[in-house]
Amino acid sequence: MAVEEKRAWSMLVTALGSYAVYLCVVLGRPAGVMLTEAPYVEALLWSVGLSVAVSTAAHIAIAAFSPREEANLKDQRDREIHRFGEYVGQSFVVIGGVAGLVLAMVEAAPFWIANAIYLAFVLSSVLGSTVKIISYRFGFHPW
Repeated sequence: MAVEEKRAWSMLVTALGSYAVYLCVVLGRPAGVMLTEAPYVEALLWSVGLSVAVSTAAHIAIAAFSPREEANLKDQRDREIHRFGEYVGQSFVVIGGVAGLVLAMVEAAPFWIANAIYLAFVLSSVLGSTVKIISYRFGFHPW
């Protein structure tokens, strides 16, 4: 398995895991507390912070345990797969930004705005990583 594919797998697992933990914390609010009044800010900040830390540690571990000649070696195919995955994943960042703007314009609760944007970032990471993994597994055929 290529080093870049391992990194894509680590990003996929990290993004899904951190968001799942975040949802468990927020949805596990005390009884009688409305969802929009649930304490989400601290959970969101911890989730994002730990996700970045775990992702960084995973990338370092992948590089450390890969053969030296493979750890920093990227060929043209690796660069194209990475670029294609990032382009596809970035679509959700735009969708999340627009969703956040629309929610702000209709004066939705800050809870919904923050969660729409966070979900978009998670989906961006998941979709980008999935596209990279599929490209490595089944071949990359640029348009």
